[in-house]
Amino acid sequence: MIFSKSINKYYLKFLPYFLMGIISLLVVDLAQLEVPEIIGNLVDDLEAYRAGEYSEGQILGIINDLLLTLSLIAALIVGGRFLWRLGIMGGSRRLVYELRNDMFDHALKLSPRFYSERKVGGLMAYFINDIQAVRRATGPGMIMLVDMIFLGGLVFMRMFMIDARMTLVLAVPLFILAVLGITLGNIMRQRFRRAQEAFEYLSDDVQESLSGIDVIKSFVKEDKEIRHFLKANKNARDKNILFARMQMLFRALTRIIVSLSFVLMIFYGMQLVELTQDTADPFTIGDLVAFLSYFSMLIWPMMAISMIINVRSRGKASLKRIESILDEPIDIVDDENVVDIEEIRGDIEFNNLTFSYPDAEEGDEPALKNITFDVSAGEMVGILGRTGSGKTSIVDLLLRLYNLEENSLLIDGVDIMKIPFKKIREDIGYVPQDGFLFSDTIKNNIALGVDDDRADMDKIQEVAELSDVHDNIVQFKHGYETVIGERGVTLSGGQKQRVSIARALAKNPPILIMDDSVSAVDTSTEEKILRNLRKLRKGKTTIMIAHRISTVKNADKIVVIDNGEILDVGTHEELEARCEFYRDLVERQQLEDEVEGQ
Repeated sequence: MIFSKSINKYYLKFLPYFLMGIISLLVVDLAQLEVPEIIGNLVDDLEAYRAGEYSEGQILGIINDLLLTLSLIAALIVGGRFLWRLGIMGGSRRLVYELRNDMFDHALKLSPRFYSERKVGGLMAYFINDIQAVRRATGPGMIMLVDMIFLGGLVFMRMFMIDARMTLVLAVPLFILAVLGITLGNIMRQRFRRAQEAFEYLSDDVQESLSGIDVIKSFVKEDKEIRHFLKANKNARDKNILFARMQMLFRALTRIIVSLSFVLMIFYGMQLVELTQDTADPFTIGDLVAFLSYFSMLIWPMMAISMIINVRSRGKASLKRIESILDEPIDIVDDENVVDIEEIRGDIEFNNLTFSYPDAEEGDEPALKNITFDVSAGEMVGILGRTGSGKTSIVDLLLRLYNLEENSLLIDGVDIMKIPFKKIREDIGYVPQDGFLFSDTIKNNIALGVDDDRADMDKIQEVAELSDVHDNIVQFKHGYETVIGERGVTLSGGQKQRVSIARALAKNPPILIMDDSVSAVDTSTEEKILRNLRKLRKGKTTIMIAHRISTVKNADKIVVIDNGEILDVGTHEELEARCEFYRDLVERQQLEDEVEGQ
């Protein structure tokens, strides 16, 4: 059983389950305590019958009474065990269910900075292995702790009442076992933490390799990846073996101590039976049988010591790792003085904005420097620049993925930091460059951003036609019900981009941002999509990030950006006339088109 600020609240939430389980477990333990005494009395009664003190009818009556008592105790134990399993094990399952939900909820709120520092494959270990270690510590760990304290204590008292001398002799190996457990427990906790870290690294390595399997195959690097995997797998195996060795050593030492104690009890008990048989307070064979029965019951609490140390060590190590996620600060939160906006119109104003990413080192150039331009509601605006010029950084800020200085970015005349970030993301449609899709049907991917009551098939088909992907979809065997695999692996790059565009159009937001999202389609398809966008998006703000002139040349205005700075803002004709950088891009791309056309 483990306690911490991050887990105590779950104990309180499911306290009725745990209390029911603990009370039932205590009832079972109390019932079990009567069995050795009954058996001991039976042995003494049989000895008395053999000595002629009881008649055959009397001994049969005694046996029948004892069997009836044992049957009632057995029924009580069976019912109690069902209840304590339902309470404690069920409570621990509910606890980790809530904990995993809270972990995932917290993970969704963390900023991109966190995910730039932590790998997704490694994080999966927290949600699987670590959460299971916590469950074992809060479920089986609680059972073992209660049994160790309550059952072990009561059994020890009963044994002391039978014979204090034998009990004191037994206390010596128990003390040795306790010292051994404390010493080896610290070592096991450290080794388990290293084993979990090795598993995290292995999990991340597998996830990354399988995600990039096409790249690995295309570069014929299977052997290299296999060697890398074998190294990570061997490291995980070695760390787990080190932990398992210490675990097995502790279990072996515990069993040796228990076995030697049992032999010691039998040897010493037989001596006491012989030495006290003619005294006023003899230690009878029945007492010895009852004492050994109690000692057999004490073996479980004694073994539980090692198991508690084991599961608690693992649980504490895993909980500490889980808390590293739960304690991660949420960077993106609403301002205390948020403005309640019912509907965003689409006016955008960048006001001398300078921005550096949180992980930027001191002395690094800002990602964006003195960005100033505005977008009127209903305009189609292109943002053009070379790779790494800062185009996507502008998108990140519009989506409120990072915090900004006051009044450096306004939407509808309101500082973006004063608008609830949920409202911003609800009213902005976003088409990422990589066209990320989920392992689901095409229909569900397109309907992702809309309410269930608006996700009708006619609407989905309409936006698919507008993004020029409908014809491709109906050619699949299952049409819109086709499951496209992880990250849309069964679709081509162009198809993924067009499905992503359809997903954003289905949302029909006041502001639509397309981040170089037609780069994987041919020019004729691009022209068709843009033509449809101009008709559909009339009166709504559309921002198109691009590196191709053809994507933005018909926009109401084009923002030319390079090295994080705005070079010029204007129409295609205006920029051709006065912006040398833009003119150079036009000439270069015209030359590329001519070469490709030959």
